[in-house]
Amino acid sequence: MNNVQPTVFNPAQLYLLGLFSRIKSDEELNDIKKLVSDYYAKRLDQMTKKMWESGELDQKRLDEINEMDLHQWLREHKAKEQV
Repeated sequence: MNNVQPTVFNPAQLYLLGLFSRIKSDEELNDIKKLVSDYYAKRLDQMTKKMWESGELDQKRLDEINEMDLHQWLREHKAKEQV
């Protein structure tokens, strides 16, 4: 017997599914993609600005990050979360 669990959507997902069901063209889809991309770019910019102002992020840390293998770091970080 198959033990497939039904997907339970949260309110944000339900809202977006309803919104996305109204998209009728590639142009509309591209506009929505740009809005979402711009939103997250703005949030990232705000977060890094706060980190810079608080001293949590500085040029030394940026230089360290620049030298890191970020793919390897992400793999290690995900592995730690699963433990």
